[in-house]
Amino acid sequence: MNELLTNQLSLSYGDQLIIEQLNLHIPKGKITILVGSNGCGKSTLLKSLCRLLRPGKGNVVLDGQDIFKMSTKAVARKLAVLPQGPTAPEGLTVSQLVRQGRYPHQNFMGQWTRQDEEMVQKAMEDTNVISIADRTVDSLSGGQRQRAWIAMTLAQGTEYLLLDEPTTYLDLAHQIEVLDLLYDLNAREGRTIVMVLHDLNLSCRYGHHMVALSNRRVYAEGAPEEVMTAETVRKVFHLECEISTDPLFGTPLLIPHGRGRNMTPAHSG
Repeated sequence: MNELLTNQLSLSYGDQLIIEQLNLHIPKGKITILVGSNGCGKSTLLKSLCRLLRPGKGNVVLDGQDIFKMSTKAVARKLAVLPQGPTAPEGLTVSQLVRQGRYPHQNFMGQWTRQDEEMVQKAMEDTNVISIADRTVDSLSGGQRQRAWIAMTLAQGTEYLLLDEPTTYLDLAHQIEVLDLLYDLNAREGRTIVMVLHDLNLSCRYGHHMVALSNRRVYAEGAPEEVMTAETVRKVFHLECEISTDPLFGTPLLIPHGRGRNMTPAHSG
């Protein structure tokens, strides 16, 4: 049974309740994007989905098993995670970083196999980092660095890929580069991808499934066309807006109210 879901999940930091009795089913083979205002629990939820944060109540189920009853290596063979702002040891090359992704598959003798080498090579080809394989990670541009880290997660060979704000601190061109890469991986290989993103318009463009979090629970979920409404934005982000249609992709396009040049009374916020 290949699935990732939560049952009555509650998450806290100390005495502060962040997520409360949340039931969520991640669609298989789709791109799911978690959205919500700052501090709503998006990253906290993602940490629990990948076994980095133990729930106070409820559980996370990965392929029919409670994820917190599975071994670390067993989870790593099924699910890869890219945290926000990952760092690599100084001097580590791209090739060395990507090879790290194969460690969950090593036997007790740590023997490197032909399959390991093939998986590393394919991951580097899929992310277009072959040409920078010998460069150190800390010498790369932001977009190159993210592609290298994504290559490492791909080398794990997992069905599930979880990413926490993979486009943070990237300029717009590199944001599109990274999101196009993830979209192509999903389309070509059917990997189940879960991402936390801040940009709602890009979330609508790339996501098959959207989950909007508010007040410790799911406020709305479904296709972006169903979730991204003016009412959802008002309730979840406390922002007045207009919802139009992206002329290139046909996906919802959020136009926020507020101040600006040529401001009209109707859009004065």
